[in-house]
Amino acid sequence: MTQVEKLSAKISSRQAQVGVIGLGYVGLPLAVEFAKAGFTVTGIDVLQSKVDLVNKGESYIQDIPTETLAALVKSGKIKATTDFSVVAQLDTIDICVPTPLRKTKDPDMSYIVSACQEIAQHFHEGMLVVLESTTYPGTTDELVLPMLERDDLKVDEDFFLCFSPERVDPGNAKYQTVNIPKVVGGITAACTTMGALFYAQALETVVPVSSTKVAEMVKLLENTFRMINIGLANEMALMCDRMGINVWEVIEAAATKPFGFMPFYPGPGLGGHCIPIDPFYLSWKTKQAGIEARFIELAGYINGQMPHFVVDKVQNALNDHTKALKGSHVHILGMAYKKVIDDVRESPALDILHLLKQRGAKLTYSDPFVPRIHLDGADIFAQDANAMAKVADCVVITTDHTNFNYAEVLANAKLIVDTRNALKGVVSDKIVRL
Repeated sequence: MTQVEKLSAKISSRQAQVGVIGLGYVGLPLAVEFAKAGFTVTGIDVLQSKVDLVNKGESYIQDIPTETLAALVKSGKIKATTDFSVVAQLDTIDICVPTPLRKTKDPDMSYIVSACQEIAQHFHEGMLVVLESTTYPGTTDELVLPMLERDDLKVDEDFFLCFSPERVDPGNAKYQTVNIPKVVGGITAACTTMGALFYAQALETVVPVSSTKVAEMVKLLENTFRMINIGLANEMALMCDRMGINVWEVIEAAATKPFGFMPFYPGPGLGGHCIPIDPFYLSWKTKQAGIEARFIELAGYINGQMPHFVVDKVQNALNDHTKALKGSHVHILGMAYKKVIDDVRESPALDILHLLKQRGAKLTYSDPFVPRIHLDGADIFAQDANAMAKVADCVVITTDHTNFNYAEVLANAKLIVDTRNALKGVVSDKIVRL
């Protein structure tokens, strides 16, 4: 029996031992779905704290209820470890580690390299390895494959290697890991078939593509599309502000066109791990090919300027109320990068807070999902929104959490700068909109 036949039989019968490296917002939900599908899953993470929580059945990922994880741990379907030697007993491995940008905006591959080095020490025939970490086109072929392939282990004969981009949208109640279509591309056609077979056991829809490079580019196109269109919406906001036009009304009216237009909305800046970062993987890669990614660079610049624009808005609004920004109490509503989640990665609210502090403002914030943040060497703790609205000189809505009582905030506040159109339709001389 060939390795293709052996592994296919294990996967189809749910007997394959599944491994997930990286138990963050991508890895843990993926592990849970395969465990729910009947597989025995081993999660591997370098952080002992995460491993301990998983083994206790306590979820630290917002989209995974603790009761769901606890039941799977109790039944023996999920366990976690920091010991990579368990790779020797696994049949499949999904690599779900971070891929940040360096300060120079070039990709930091160190987490992928480290994971592959660990896998290589315990690698064996008959395995399927899938990279899910967002990266530049060519990573799977050029970086991962050489670290795993050796004289006695040949891809397509002895093991199978694919790329499948994560598409997780934290806080999205409608689309989660199980029902977001799963793109997968392999080093060879047989690798793609194996990867598609694997994901089909636990996820609703699988979309095979012809290569790892196509699969890698899919993720970058998706997020570059959003980044550039948000950049356009932000540039429209800057132009409308200069001309005294309500950009939100413009977008809503344009969105009534039933074809040829898709609404994107301005905001205080981009946040999260994906949209502010992923397009620069593509920009970096295209520069190597002698191509300048002009749309990406320009959109990145415009989006990066939005926190500065918001702070200028706050300063001008206070000035119109005969107050200087320096010494004024500014209260920030929302610290997460988008509503109804607890993720502050790349959140523009953090940039706004830092810029306001530089200009001498006294700062507080509220966020029902983020009880504490660390800013410039000090911890800041969340305060009650309505209590702070009564005493602050200006309230800035940076994240439109549905948990906030905007009517009470409006009644209590002296001045509000609304960067999210959270007070849509409300007419008040207290409100300054983006």
